[in-house]
Amino acid sequence: MSQAPQNQQPDRIQRRRFPRLPHISTTLETVTLLLFTAFFLFYGLTPFFGGDGLGLVGADEPRYAQIAHEMLSKLDAAHTIRERLGACVTPYLYGLPWLEKPALYYWRAMFAFKEFGVHDWSARLPSAGFGFLLVTLSYLHMRRFRRGGQLDAALITASCIGILSFSRGASTDMQMAAPFCIGMLGWYAWYETNSKFWLFDIYFFVGAATLAKGPVAPFLALCILVAFAALRKEWSLLRRTIWWPGVVLYFAMVLPWFIAVQRANPSFFREFFLEHNLERFATNRFQHSQPFWYYLPILLIALSPWTVIAIRALMDAFKESVKEWRLRHSKNPAREPQQTGDAFPEFLILWALIPVLFFSLSRSKLPGYILPSVPPITILAGDFLNRKRKTGLLSITVFLHAVLVGALLAFLLTMPWHIVHGWSWPPAALTIPASVTGLSATVLILLVVFRFGIKQLRLATTIPMVVAVLFLYGIGPIFGIGEISETKRTALLLDASYSARPLEYQLEQVAPIDETVGVYSVRRDVEYGLAFYRNREVVNYEHAPVPAEKHLLVVRDVRLKDGSQSAADLGEYLKDRQYKYLFSYPAQSLHVYEVMAR
Repeated sequence: MSQAPQNQQPDRIQRRRFPRLPHISTTLETVTLLLFTAFFLFYGLTPFFGGDGLGLVGADEPRYAQIAHEMLSKLDAAHTIRERLGACVTPYLYGLPWLEKPALYYWRAMFAFKEFGVHDWSARLPSAGFGFLLVTLSYLHMRRFRRGGQLDAALITASCIGILSFSRGASTDMQMAAPFCIGMLGWYAWYETNSKFWLFDIYFFVGAATLAKGPVAPFLALCILVAFAALRKEWSLLRRTIWWPGVVLYFAMVLPWFIAVQRANPSFFREFFLEHNLERFATNRFQHSQPFWYYLPILLIALSPWTVIAIRALMDAFKESVKEWRLRHSKNPAREPQQTGDAFPEFLILWALIPVLFFSLSRSKLPGYILPSVPPITILAGDFLNRKRKTGLLSITVFLHAVLVGALLAFLLTMPWHIVHGWSWPPAALTIPASVTGLSATVLILLVVFRFGIKQLRLATTIPMVVAVLFLYGIGPIFGIGEISETKRTALLLDASYSARPLEYQLEQVAPIDETVGVYSVRRDVEYGLAFYRNREVVNYEHAPVPAEKHLLVVRDVRLKDGSQSAADLGEYLKDRQYKYLFSYPAQSLHVYEVMAR
């Protein structure tokens, strides 16, 4: 009898020394989350993980990257603490203050440049990092408060076009959307637990979002919280949300930069608040006018390939929210008051709709404005799939989802043809393989779901998405394993058609990197792209005097009515200057000249 405790004692010591390992299912889930999220957000972005297949595109990417580069140069040249702090306050573009946006992206890009060098891919790391943080914290929130749908929600978020594309952009959109969404999740965690710990999230992360895009972040947060409190008639929420340690934290994060930049640039408040916030919203000064319904197709595209599931989840959440609202306002409620978590669908619906409605009223519209509306819908979709595992989805829902995934994959495979030939119908040699591949993806999803259940829908959908990413960026390199060059054709075509990087490589062959470059009648992305890659302002003939020194000139397909090359148009600017034709860049209909010194 006395031997049993002695025999059990070593077991108790063993358990204390070696804590219980995570369950195998938890480990597999975590590994799946990290691998797929890293693949979707980073593959094809960095040289060692898929290659940096696409240079900076559009006007904003090279412009924002150049601002960060110039701020870093000023920081490196500073000798005193005061000078170093000053270098981090005012954003500069070509030596002049650029006060359109706050400095969060520039700071993070400066850090990336410091660590990895000044490259186009390192300029995109701030957005990719925030995208990764958004997905992982959404997963952890769901695992803590809505267990069961966490992996679905995370993978849907990581693989939808909106998050995947903006996480790969050197822009301020993900800098605002990711912390804003994390802050909103933190507020709802406080609502469910009443623990002040979670209030730190909304104050800290909305503070970060304010440093990314300005007052629109706290304004949207306030609108969502007021609408939620009004819908549930819990007005005390607003009073209890005002937590003085959080308020102090928010202003301690935000005010130092706003005050410092105003002191260094007295025109900041007028330029930033009046011109780039109020005027941008109320007028078409910046020429981004779109119809009121513009964000409806943008949102549907951003949710692809999960659009069908997302719409079905929104409908289900709306129906449940209406049911909850009626029960709360019924004189004879049919059941006990709402359980913890019943408000979650209502909160996510308001969070998704308010940014869309707000920016739909704006005269200036860009796709990235409604990026904060995407995560609440993908979270709803993940939670919806989890709840439907027992009852199953309607067959028509699964069928439409599978067809959409297959159609998107088939279209993607024909995209290189459309880039080169426009919207003409591709030849049968291309449409047949693309259609077969799309049909295979559709059949795969249907077979997997009807054989193994809704739980495997995420895997069946992410497989075609992995194929899509590999098609765009090619296979390899992967951490030292070489690339398969034949698979890089799409990435090379995209790079040649939409980035100034390949053109800059050709310019370097005929002129040194420090030689002046002028442009005439080109798109802004070409002008700003060349400026970033050469780290020098490009002279636009239409806005500045023609340089007196010898320089290169990039012209966008200047032609006479008879189709011949126009020397007369250039003559208006060059007058008696001598110039000669060097080469053409047909991918973007550009021509390059060498203009002799005056």
